[in-house]
Amino acid sequence: METFDLIVIGAGPGGYPAAIKAAKLGLKTAIIESREAGGTCLNRGCIPTKAMIHAAEVLESAKTGERFGILADNVRYDYGKILDYKNEVSAGLRQGVEQLLAANGVTVIKGLASIEKDKTVTVASGEERTCYGAEKILIATGSKPLVLPIEGMDLPGVMTSDDVFQMQDVPESMIIIGGGVISVEFATVFQALGAKVTIVEALPRILPGMDKEISQNLKMILKKRGVEIYTGAFVQKVEREGDGFACIFTEKEKEHRISADALLSAVGRAANTDGLLGEGTTLNIERGRILVDEEFRTSMDGVYAIGDVIPGIQLAHSASAQGIYVAERLAGKEPEVNLSIIPGCVYTSPEIAGVGITEEEAKEKGISVEIGKVMMSANGKSLISKEERGFIKILADAETKEIIGAQMMCARATDMIGEFVTAMANHMTAEDMRKGMRAHPTYNEAIGEALEEMAGGAIHVMPKKKR
Repeated sequence: METFDLIVIGAGPGGYPAAIKAAKLGLKTAIIESREAGGTCLNRGCIPTKAMIHAAEVLESAKTGERFGILADNVRYDYGKILDYKNEVSAGLRQGVEQLLAANGVTVIKGLASIEKDKTVTVASGEERTCYGAEKILIATGSKPLVLPIEGMDLPGVMTSDDVFQMQDVPESMIIIGGGVISVEFATVFQALGAKVTIVEALPRILPGMDKEISQNLKMILKKRGVEIYTGAFVQKVEREGDGFACIFTEKEKEHRISADALLSAVGRAANTDGLLGEGTTLNIERGRILVDEEFRTSMDGVYAIGDVIPGIQLAHSASAQGIYVAERLAGKEPEVNLSIIPGCVYTSPEIAGVGITEEEAKEKGISVEIGKVMMSANGKSLISKEERGFIKILADAETKEIIGAQMMCARATDMIGEFVTAMANHMTAEDMRKGMRAHPTYNEAIGEALEEMAGGAIHVMPKKKR
C-alpha cells in the first residue's frame, strides 16, 4: 500500500492549492478527485459564470454603443458560441491546474475517496478499489447545490446552478428561486441575453448578507432592466405548465402564480460529504457540515477539513487560503494569511464587493464608527464609461480609527476590494490609507475621496450646509 505524508480529498479551489503548497514544502502529497480538476468553481461555478457575465457585458456594450458615438446595427449573439467560449476558458484553466499538480510532484488519483477507520483512504474507480495510507488527510470535497424540500422541486427540468449552462438555448422566460449572489448573477446573464427573468426571494431583500444600500440599489437597477423581483415571498410549490413551469408562492399573505419556460433553484449550497466516510468511521457533523477547531482539525485524529464542507462562508478564495494555511501548518511553517478577513464579491453590473462589517451591523453591535462615502457620479472614469449609480462606503472604528469595513458598488469593485483587505489585515487607519496617492483617472481614486470625506475634506463632494 502506497503511503503519503498528506492525502487531499478534492481538487477544487481548496484542495489543489493545499496539495501544491504541501508538495512545495517537501511533503509527499497525493490528491484524489472523482471529477475534473478545479472543482465546482472552475468547471460549474465561479469561472464559467463570470465568463458568461463577460459575454453578456460585451453584448450590452455593443447594443448601447451609440452613447459613445459607436453605431452597430443588427447586434445579435450566437449562444452556442458563447457556450464554446465559456467551455474554452474553463478547459484552459483546468489544464493549467493539472500541469501545476504534475510539475510539483503531486500524485493525482482519480476516483471516489472514502476515509477508513485506520486512517487509510479507499479509492473506488469503476469496479477497482485501491487503498492508500496517509500520515494526514485533508477533506476539501466542497459543496453541491441545495435543493429545498418544496413540492415539485424534484420535477424533471428544474435546474440548479450545476445544470443551467447545459441549456442549449436561452429561454424566453426564467424564474429564479432565491435572491442571493448566485441568483442575481444568473439574472444578470439571462436578462442581458433577452430572457424575461423573475426572482423570488423569501427574505426581505435580495443579497441579504450585503450592505442594505447595496441591496436596494441593485434591486432598482435590475427592475429598471426588466427583472421582476418578489421579496418576502415564500414558495409553496412548483408545477409543470405546458413545456415550462409554474411557481406558486405567497407574498404579504397574497398567493401568486407565475409561469416561465425555465426554472432555476439558486437557494444556496450544501456540504458534499456523500460517501466520504467508510464503515465504522465517524466525524462530528452539525447541520450537514464537518465541525473543525481553529486549526481545521476534525474530531478524527490526523484528519482536517476546509472550505464549503465546514461551517462558515462558502467562497473559493476562502477555501484556497484555508488549504494553504493547513499545508503550511503541517509542514511546520507559520501561516501568513489572516483567515478572518474575507472579501465578498458579486459580479453584477455594476460590480459589488465588501469586506468587514456593514453600517447596519455596526449599529446592531453598538460599534461607534466614522463613515466616509462618495457617490461614483463625481468620478471621472465612471463618467467616461457611463456607469450606472454606485458608491464607495468606508467604515472606521471611531475610537481606534482602524478600518473595519468597506462596501463598494461600482465598476471594478471586485478588483479594488483587495486594498481594504490589505488595510484591515495590517490594522491600518484611514490616515494610513490616505498617505497613498491614487492615479487619475481611475475608479480607484474614489477610494481616496471616500477616505478624505471621512476626514471631512473630500475635494469632489459638495460641503454640507452649515446650520
